[in-house]
Amino acid sequence: MESIAQVIRVDENSMTISARDLHEALEIQKRFSAWFESNAKGFVEGEDFTSVPTSTVVNNGASRELEDYQLTVDMAKHLCLMSHTEKGKECRQYLIDLEKAWNTPEQIMARALRMADKTIASLQNQVKQFSIQNSQLLVDKQVMQPKADYFDELVDRNLLSSFTEVSKELGIKRNTLIKFLLDHGYIYRDKKGNLLPKANSKSDGLFEVKQCRNNKTQWAGAQTLVTPKGVETFRLLCQGI
Repeated sequence: MESIAQVIRVDENSMTISARDLHEALEIQKRFSAWFESNAKGFVEGEDFTSVPTSTVVNNGASRELEDYQLTVDMAKHLCLMSHTEKGKECRQYLIDLEKAWNTPEQIMARALRMADKTIASLQNQVKQFSIQNSQLLVDKQVMQPKADYFDELVDRNLLSSFTEVSKELGIKRNTLIKFLLDHGYIYRDKKGNLLPKANSKSDGLFEVKQCRNNKTQWAGAQTLVTPKGVETFRLLCQGI
């Protein structure tokens, strides 16, 4: 017999589960469509669950379309209670344990890094696509010039952002962002007051230190810049501050 963890497949990106998987794990004898229709009353589509297409292979090898729903963990836990069975208690406890593990700092960081990797890939693809479009002269130069300048700057700086730029993108004050990074051990101030990344696993891949020069002020020195992975990591970690 399969375990609950083997039956209930979790979408780690949205932290939702299949209603059909839950129906199977609860060992409900009632037909799935009738069970879901009677138990979904009071829940809101688009918030608590989303209709998704799925399919199964029938005896002759053909594929048959089935109706399924992706449920939030909260809705799934309610459905477990509504079953009034020992199996329902087991499934609910499994979901509670799963939710606790999902919200550990390690898992939050892992999700942030995965999101950052996707963002990097998306930015790189945009730069590539823009370069192709620009080289073929398929767009009006005057309309596209601001976008061209933006992508040129991104390429020149290797897609790096200053703390000021990151704070604007995240919608928080620069001082608030700096304090958060200092307090949580991502960066430190050296004797000259410069902000530098700490040499630890938390900061790996989130920053780059570049030698910079400001032609207006004639200032030259090392500047800590935030990578796209860092931007997406801090976007998740700084929510609500």
